[in-house]
Amino acid sequence: MFENLSERLTSTVRRLRGQARLTEDNIQDALREVRMALLEADVALPVVRDFIDRVRSRAVGQEVLKSLTPGQALVKVVHDELVATMGAANEDLDLRAAPPAVVLMAGLQGSGKTTTTAKLARWLKESRGKKVMVVSADVYRPAAIEQLKTLAGEVGVAWFPSTADQDPVAIAEAARAAARKGGFDVLIVDTAGRLHIDDEMMDEIRRLHAAVEPVETLFVVDSMTGQDAANTARAFNDALPLTGVVLTKIDGDARGGAALSIRAITGKPIKFLGVGEKTAALEPFHPDRLASRILGMGDVLTLVEEAERKVDKEKAQKLATKLKKGKRFDLEDFRDQLQQMMGMGGLSAMMDKLPGMAELPKDVKSQVNDRELVRMVAIINSMTPEERRRPEIIKGSRKRRIAQGSGTQVQEVNRMLKQFTQMQKMMKKFSKGGMGKMLKGLKGRMPTGLPF
Repeated sequence: MFENLSERLTSTVRRLRGQARLTEDNIQDALREVRMALLEADVALPVVRDFIDRVRSRAVGQEVLKSLTPGQALVKVVHDELVATMGAANEDLDLRAAPPAVVLMAGLQGSGKTTTTAKLARWLKESRGKKVMVVSADVYRPAAIEQLKTLAGEVGVAWFPSTADQDPVAIAEAARAAARKGGFDVLIVDTAGRLHIDDEMMDEIRRLHAAVEPVETLFVVDSMTGQDAANTARAFNDALPLTGVVLTKIDGDARGGAALSIRAITGKPIKFLGVGEKTAALEPFHPDRLASRILGMGDVLTLVEEAERKVDKEKAQKLATKLKKGKRFDLEDFRDQLQQMMGMGGLSAMMDKLPGMAELPKDVKSQVNDRELVRMVAIINSMTPEERRRPEIIKGSRKRRIAQGSGTQVQEVNRMLKQFTQMQKMMKKFSKGGMGKMLKGLKGRMPTGLPF
């Protein structure tokens, strides 16, 4: 996420962080590099100008120049102003209304509205304990109706049927009546997209808005379109009273122009980020956490929240009890750990949230491959239950059979077993109350944390 912007900004702040003394000259040099980084990230020019002016006014004042650690103080200023540009704090959905609270999804075709509708339904169900119904008012794409039906079944929420020969407003009104009768807390209405903004589209969505009176009208937009995303959001906001924005495909966006431009251009908050294709890949937008990620400081809070939400607590408790009893950590336990990591988005998604990861060399980052996790699980699945419980019996002929069964090479089986042995040793220390030793062992190998 935002690799290019993060790389440019972290290299700039790294040079400043260690300086004992800052002058107006080297502050100007640093701000020139920050300006170039933001422009290359496709941040809108007025937003860049305003951001640089705010940083400069604070940087040349007492706050930075008189600080005992001026380099770190300037990094903090850049961080704070990034947060201010993106909206200061997380803005939650306002669902205070007589049930069902209606959420209207708007946006262009291809922005990911239908998938985001399902993601939001899942998030409301799992994180807010809401009873959710979804409906598609996209009568122009029958496939979109079927797609939402499939996704609703996948995430475990109610789906209200609609067909291509119905009027979109009639569909939404009928869905709201059914949701009220069924005691649903939230109704999410997926609307039709177009390839571009046109009068017919805007008129239809205005009629939908007037008919269902949504408490939230969310504009779904592809973050990879950069500042065009902000301009499109502004055009929609002129026609509709938007309450927030959902940025999709953020995991593939190396620049970050949309995230840094939308709030300033539209005045509307970003409420969620789509961080992957799976229905669990939706994160509430926290400007302070994203600013920390951009500056290479990580986002441990989001990582902890994801672990709380996605880690199987029952399995974790069973493993902890097993280790406390002195039983061995085996390959079945190792497979569970790998699958839990995959459920949290894989190694690359987790690394993105760890402090200091932006400072790792590119060749080191490139070695982190989530397909390796899939391969390791396949290798373990090709073993017999006895082999998973007693890895020491896996010798030559068994290794060849396992490699053949998993579509891998014997060398890959050996590598997986070596990684398992390392994990097993770590778990043994943990079972003996050696968490302190483990942390000391990791100290010095991990990148540095927060710079201020």
